[in-house]
Amino acid sequence: MGKLRKLTLGTLPVVALSGSLVMGALVTASASSHREAPLITEDPVADLTDVYAFVSPDRPDTTTLIMNVIPFEDPAGGPNFYKFGDDVLYQFKIDNTGDSEADIAYQFRFTTTYTNPNTFLYNTGPIDSLTDPDLNVRQSYSVTEIMRTDRGWERYELAQNVPVAPWNVGVRSYATTPYDTVANAAITDIGFGKLAFAGPRDDPFFVDLGSIFDLGGLRPLNGAHLIPLPAEAGKDYVAGYNVHTISLQIPTARLTNGSDPVIGVWATTARRTQRVLNEHEGNRGRHRGDWVQVSRLGMPLVNEVVIPVGLKDKFNASQPRNDIANFGGSIINPELGALIPVLYPGVTVPTQVDAGLGLGGREDLAVIFATGLPGLNRSATFSVPGEMLRLNTSIAPNPTPNRLGVLGGDTQGFPNGRRLTDDVTDIELQAVAGNTPFTPAFRIAPNNALGDGVDGNDKPFGPSFPYMASPPDGYSS
Repeated sequence: MGKLRKLTLGTLPVVALSGSLVMGALVTASASSHREAPLITEDPVADLTDVYAFVSPDRPDTTTLIMNVIPFEDPAGGPNFYKFGDDVLYQFKIDNTGDSEADIAYQFRFTTTYTNPNTFLYNTGPIDSLTDPDLNVRQSYSVTEIMRTDRGWERYELAQNVPVAPWNVGVRSYATTPYDTVANAAITDIGFGKLAFAGPRDDPFFVDLGSIFDLGGLRPLNGAHLIPLPAEAGKDYVAGYNVHTISLQIPTARLTNGSDPVIGVWATTARRTQRVLNEHEGNRGRHRGDWVQVSRLGMPLVNEVVIPVGLKDKFNASQPRNDIANFGGSIINPELGALIPVLYPGVTVPTQVDAGLGLGGREDLAVIFATGLPGLNRSATFSVPGEMLRLNTSIAPNPTPNRLGVLGGDTQGFPNGRRLTDDVTDIELQAVAGNTPFTPAFRIAPNNALGDGVDGNDKPFGPSFPYMASPPDGYSS
């Protein structure tokens, strides 16, 4: 355990959060920030794919935070299997005052070691434990909590040398001890009621990428498309792939501010501005200089489709308080809203919704994704809109969640936080089509039936932390 010590704001790496007017999340119909911007596609270890925040179903006095990185991990992608970046700073950021600024941050730094550098193998025999000498490639990480207080920024080193769950190489590599037994040993109590887990997991996102990126196709509605095809069931193009996850379970009282139960959550990744190479250190080298934010993610689907390609990299590097100025035009006039009536003739969607924000255009989406819904997940002290998952932590978990979240009458579901089971693609499609309480005239078919036909993950989720399904192994995949 470490000691609390003050930091000046200037020494806090990238803690001035990222966030963008989230309304953009509604106006997308694609994978949740998998390869969403030109520059980050070239840096997969820093590429955030999804962020989740929900009240823990088996420990309702805690909140679970999940960030996933490295899109489309092939389970058989050896011998150098996927891992976290040793030179990347991964952060959860929490706003509990409603000003789109970070009040709390959790930082993760990773280190890779090799048991036997004289072999090309990931493991030299069956792996029985996290410390098995046959496990050649190992990662560990540190967890740091940073909090804004009346005395300034305070830093607490929660844990160091926490083991990362290994890759699920194949059935022979876990012939004597099941993979889940080995991986679950990486669930670590880091003190004060906090649990942490890092390692490969089955990608929990589910979406028909092949159809959606092909001119906005929705297979169940193929016959209604401008270029019609025979209707068919949706296909989950993320099924069978893995991601690397960082998960935290934290007592909710640690995250909230006084009597206000609403928090805002997002994640960022950052890199140093310099890397120095020499013949002894090879390509890994040494990194120094300031941290620069390279990816950010709160609400799913924002940067991927809402932000035009010329601004996507700027979006990943920018901060929330500037988002309306930088990207407001794309948000209040969503491109998808104009495309739906063209791609699906006969379908009409709202174009102007006055929600009292003074922005014009689709203010209903701005309320849902940028300010929070009054009486549900808007902070009592809200002052600045920003892109983040807003979660009302006082709402008890739903034991039988509705995949449509709030649109399906489930107040514990997206956009009130995000659970693993929430079908965010369908929710956001229907919302941009007007299936929300703000526009009751549009809560009709086909607006309230838009969807890609993929309604759940290919593998069931677990009942306890870290909840995500075990990663497919290389041999069986």
